[in-house]
Amino acid sequence: MEKIIKATEVVRSFSEILNRVKFQGNRYIIIRGGKPVASIGPIEYLQKQHKLRELKTILENIPRLGEEAAAFEADMRNIIKHGPSLPKEMPWD
Repeated sequence: MEKIIKATEVVRSFSEILNRVKFQGNRYIIIRGGKPVASIGPIEYLQKQHKLRELKTILENIPRLGEEAAAFEADMRNIIKHGPSLPKEMPWD
C-alpha cells in the first residue's frame, strides 16, 4: 500500500523513511505543492516491471478468455500478428 507524504516530511525523516522501505516494504508517494512528484519504494518493485519488448510474449501468453470475450481475444491476436515490430535493441532499456 502506498502512503502519501509531503516533501518537507521526507526531508526531515529521510533515514527513517528509507528504513521503512527497506524493512517493512513501505511505498511512498511524495507530494509537493499538493501534487504528486515522486515515489520511494523497494527496488524489487522496479525489478518486477516488464520491458516494452516483452509485450508481444506477454500478450501471446494471456490465458484464453471465455466465449463471451471471443471478439476481444481475436482483436488481441490481430494486434500481436500485425502490430508494428520493435527494434531488437532499444535505447531506453
